[in-house]
Amino acid sequence: MFNKFLFKHIDNSGLVVFRVVFGLLITLEAFGAIATGWVKRVLIEPQFTFSFIDFPWLQPLPGDGMYYYFALMGVFGIMLMLGYKYRLASIGYLVMWAGVYFMQKSAYNNHYYLMLLLLGFMSVLPANRWFSLDAKFNPEIKSPSMPRWCALVIIFQVWIVYTYASVAKLYPDWLDASMAQILMSGKANYWLIGDILQQNWVHWSIAYTGILFDLLIVPLLLWKRTRMLGFVISIFFHLFNSIVFQIGIFPYMSIAFALFFFTPKTVQKRFLPKKEFYNKEEVIVPAYKKTLILLFSIYFIIQIALPLRHWAIEDNVLWTEEGHRLSWRMMLRTKSGTVKVTVKDKKTGEETRVDIYSDLTTKQRRGLATKPDYMWQYAKRLKKQYATQGKDVAVYFDAKMSVNNRPLTPFINPTVDLAAEKWNYFKHHTWILPAPEGL
Repeated sequence: MFNKFLFKHIDNSGLVVFRVVFGLLITLEAFGAIATGWVKRVLIEPQFTFSFIDFPWLQPLPGDGMYYYFALMGVFGIMLMLGYKYRLASIGYLVMWAGVYFMQKSAYNNHYYLMLLLLGFMSVLPANRWFSLDAKFNPEIKSPSMPRWCALVIIFQVWIVYTYASVAKLYPDWLDASMAQILMSGKANYWLIGDILQQNWVHWSIAYTGILFDLLIVPLLLWKRTRMLGFVISIFFHLFNSIVFQIGIFPYMSIAFALFFFTPKTVQKRFLPKKEFYNKEEVIVPAYKKTLILLFSIYFIIQIALPLRHWAIEDNVLWTEEGHRLSWRMMLRTKSGTVKVTVKDKKTGEETRVDIYSDLTTKQRRGLATKPDYMWQYAKRLKKQYATQGKDVAVYFDAKMSVNNRPLTPFINPTVDLAAEKWNYFKHHTWILPAPEGL
């Protein structure tokens, strides 16, 4: 029974069409980043980037190097879309996108993380067995079917994303629609819909539609009787997000996930009518079955556990940011703050205020004022800089922060030398002051 559930072969039309759509979207992501100035703003203009903590060595290429970097990613995207040198394209884009993802946090977005995971999936899934240049040039790989697990892993990943996104919204500022009001206040100048988005009923609709959609969309798509309703709702929901929040390819990638929920026959009939429909009753158990199950089990245990880690860390994740990333906590809060950075020469006692305006971009300064890991990294960077001058310094941060338009509240203990502190991903850092009451 278990073997039949995972390894029964089904028609692969859904995966094949998804490859084409996904390849197109990641191509647009790469070339669009160049065309819109994203590469310039995020990777070229800064003197340095705030990388993920374990990757301080991962910095953008000098000069115009990042333009060529993204152009090559775009080429890999086209290759993936066409199914040409598919494995090379998938792994190439995966490695290069991982580089972009881990070398900077200033432009963090959950769909960047999801792209990374999907690229990992695509690099192992047989998405080039039909309607691809690989299959045309090498007919031996051509196949109209795939094992069922190829669709199940995508469905399970999507379920994890949506479920955690829904659960994360169950906190006071979202439940009373105040967070939705804050989100919409920045859209007042939108043509035609700006005034409508400021209506109270719209804020309440956004708040509870967000919770219910994320919680129920996968069950709706899985059940045949509600599948079309769920698909229509999904289109409306994601197009609304695309128009209002302008979050790139994520809404369209999310709509494309429906390809794995509709029956293979429906997908084949709509998108690949000339393709032979596979309807045999074959169960082909591969020799690497145990390894495959073990690897995906470990992967999904990690995916389920990571978004829960903040519950094991002291204080509120909305305040501390500890356990926020990689947890599908999407558009949940808005933050602002002020920060003053001081270095103190341990030998002479001389104190100097750091001019962060000449050192950091506007986006980097916003991150520095509201994110403890930015502060810790910046403290370490300053300590190294002064060490080249033969000085041993302590680095202090005087920071105040506001969450969801609350009054500014002291955020960091100004007496702690952050350059002397250690970073721990799974433990609370005591130099972060307690969250204000009511958060």
